[in-house]
Amino acid sequence: MSSRDVRQKWLAIVGIGEDGLEGLSLVGRSLLAQATVIVGGDRHLAMLPPDDTRARIRWTSPIEDSVNQIIQRRGQAMCVLASGDPMCYGIGVTLTRRIAIAEITIVPAPSAFSLACARLGWSLADTETLSLCGRDPALLSAMLYPGARLLVLSADQSTPAMVAQLLTQKGFGDSQITVLERMGGTQERITDGIASTWTAADLADLNTIAIHAHFAPPPVHPSTLLPGLPDIAYHHDGQLTKREVRAITLSVLAPLPGQLLWDVGAGCGSIAIEWLRSDRRCRAIAIEQHPTRLQYIADNAIALGTPTLTIIAGAAPISLKGLPEPDAIFIGGGLTTPELFETCWQALRPGGRLVANAVTVESEQMLFQWQRQLGGELSRIAIQRAEPVGKFLGWKAMAPITQWAVVKD
Repeated sequence: MSSRDVRQKWLAIVGIGEDGLEGLSLVGRSLLAQATVIVGGDRHLAMLPPDDTRARIRWTSPIEDSVNQIIQRRGQAMCVLASGDPMCYGIGVTLTRRIAIAEITIVPAPSAFSLACARLGWSLADTETLSLCGRDPALLSAMLYPGARLLVLSADQSTPAMVAQLLTQKGFGDSQITVLERMGGTQERITDGIASTWTAADLADLNTIAIHAHFAPPPVHPSTLLPGLPDIAYHHDGQLTKREVRAITLSVLAPLPGQLLWDVGAGCGSIAIEWLRSDRRCRAIAIEQHPTRLQYIADNAIALGTPTLTIIAGAAPISLKGLPEPDAIFIGGGLTTPELFETCWQALRPGGRLVANAVTVESEQMLFQWQRQLGGELSRIAIQRAEPVGKFLGWKAMAPITQWAVVKD
């Protein structure tokens, strides 16, 4: 068992609420009093007494400049004032990526999510949470499902109206919206409304949105996070891994939180998008050279709530050089391209998974050759769908798929 030397802790990150310095715990007040440098936004620094002459660092844009200033003063007694819980979408997350926790003391205040649940009587464990501070609003789309309870940190006073519009566009216009402003302070206010008729505009920049999602049927496609969205959920030109094959392919790729996928020859991006939808921490890169399909990928990513998808325009394998090491690779096209497989296999981390789907005889032959050399599993996927034949229904076969899945030793 190891122990940490508290003398090494030169940086304090102290959560502060709307009640200001008076709401700080004894530990938080002590850390603030001992600091020779105070760090925070204008709102936090304004809470200090007028006669406080200690050195100050204000957050800048980009914030990286301020973080570098803090690191340059390493060893000095510093106190960062942060809103609520610094480790809940807060500055604490940013700083601990650059500074060892052994050098930091963190004293959280109640987060906006905890305060909102206390006001609403919601269980935080059963509530979806999201921050739209500096993040694409399309992220909300992937979290919507009938009956969902969501808490969203607003970027500013315009966020609730934008969220209400997005809900309405997605068919969730009947959803209940509650905006909670300045929670814990003397100016706390709660405003209720319905997404489709939301008009409230006189709101504080510091607000949190609570959403109880209600869907007005019929849905265009299910709001499921499981693989296998209906084909009509995607804009495409025919280069689409069909629903049944997509579900099988994602199950073999087996996404885990935080893992990175390369979707090589991405078509309309369906594999990468559903990889990302499996968990908000997943990462994906879609590589495609066709201009129209690149636009399809971008449009689909926004519509299906995965704006974090990285899109690389270019032909593989040249466009693969320099990309981050993947945990999994899907090759959906271009299997016969020289050096494509070799480049992918070399880039894949040890223990990573590669899945390739073949439709043509030539690409199928390539899979047979690689399977002989590297092992793995070969599968034949044959799907038939019932379609009208005159007044009756008949089975129409889709093109069979040969799939190879292999783990890199």
